[in-house]
Amino acid sequence: MAFESLTDKLQNIFKALRGKGRLSEADVKAALKEVRMALLEADVNFKVVKQFVNAVQERAVGEDVLGSLTPGQMVVKIVDEELVSLMGSETTELALGPMNEVTVVMMVGLQGAGKTTTAAKLAGKLKSKGRSPLLAACDVYRPAAIKQLEVNGEKAGIPVFSMGDRLSPVDIAKGALAHAKKNGMNVLILDTAGRLHIDEEMMEELAAIKSAVGVRQTVLVVDAMTGQDAVNVAETFQEKIGLDGVILSKMDGDARGGAALSIRCVTDRPILFVGMGEKLSDLEQFYPDRMASRILGMGDVLSLIEKAQQQVDVDQAKALEAKLRKAEFDFNDFLSQMQQIKKMGGMASILGMLPGMGQLAQAGQMDEGMFGKVEAIIYSMTPKERGNPGLINMSRKIRIAKGAGVDINEVNRLVKQFEQMRKMMKQFSGMASGKGRGGLGGLGGLGPLGGLGGLGGGKGGKLGGIKLPF
Repeated sequence: MAFESLTDKLQNIFKALRGKGRLSEADVKAALKEVRMALLEADVNFKVVKQFVNAVQERAVGEDVLGSLTPGQMVVKIVDEELVSLMGSETTELALGPMNEVTVVMMVGLQGAGKTTTAAKLAGKLKSKGRSPLLAACDVYRPAAIKQLEVNGEKAGIPVFSMGDRLSPVDIAKGALAHAKKNGMNVLILDTAGRLHIDEEMMEELAAIKSAVGVRQTVLVVDAMTGQDAVNVAETFQEKIGLDGVILSKMDGDARGGAALSIRCVTDRPILFVGMGEKLSDLEQFYPDRMASRILGMGDVLSLIEKAQQQVDVDQAKALEAKLRKAEFDFNDFLSQMQQIKKMGGMASILGMLPGMGQLAQAGQMDEGMFGKVEAIIYSMTPKERGNPGLINMSRKIRIAKGAGVDINEVNRLVKQFEQMRKMMKQFSGMASGKGRGGLGGLGGLGPLGGLGGLGGGKGGKLGGIKLPF
């Protein structure tokens, strides 16, 4: 996940600040010098870093901060607020026209940024909000670009308009607009060609498309892993053709975070979405306040709640809660909950959104491969054994271990831990139905999440009160 290195450094800096009873102006300046270095190492634009540090310092050395009872916490609060301001303060939605009109959205960017996949992700996002999108294949230069869009469109359930690679992108865009109007579609997303580098021919083509079909939103897709280069690309596109917003792709990768912290300030254009995985559903609305919270290691519970609500079957969750209350939780339910966690991005992703748990996820203590091992053990059980774990005696464990290709001790540990977790689930079942944003009870009804988390840690550690077997 992006920002891991930056988050670690900032947490260490602020931990030292909070450890002091009183702060002097020299203390604050020394800490901000380290913050400056951490931001530069994260590939944040140097002008942005200078502006940010100056703004924080001006607020942090005031008497109301240095004279307060908790000056260290006040400085962290100021840094949080300035990070939010840096990334845009408010969440910006993609500006769409009325439902009875066709809104044309043109996707632009360099080759390799993930533009074609992001176009399909955006179309799926808009479809889930009640829109009727059409994808148009306007990249006639890259081999297999049209086929890639068609495959992604089919996966997302979005129609794709194509006229092959012999016509000009302008003619294809015109044909797509006419098709959208004729068939009652109200969003047309143009997947335009990328280049290995920005050139005049590319910009002229985009300008011609924009003029021919009345593009309402020009959205730049940039690879978050390119750091400062992404900012330079965004600045050039803004100057040449004008942008309405930016989507950062590959934010789940080894990105240092510089692009997310710099683009808004440099281009004065908002980040609309961030790509958080390879699945077509892995496109998240960009919330500056939540991103700032993640950067400072304070978690992002609201996004976690929303992710759970999208993935969890409410009826299934209610049925599971009833089982928990009666201690009837079995391996079928256990397997179902593991699959829910995988849909939400895995245990490491979930922990990264919980306050104070990000470092546990980053420290490599969440072995996602463990999930596959546990699944293999459960799938090696018979349906009766999954529904009634009490049947699993030693001879059955030997058979299960052979079927899963694991040592008998691992089956023993899983069965033993399952029984421990089932007892804990019964105790916590009342919490699972809680509502609101304050705790895990509000995670869309995903009751056993806290207990299942106990299976995700490092060997010999503890999570959720259970000693971990793997």
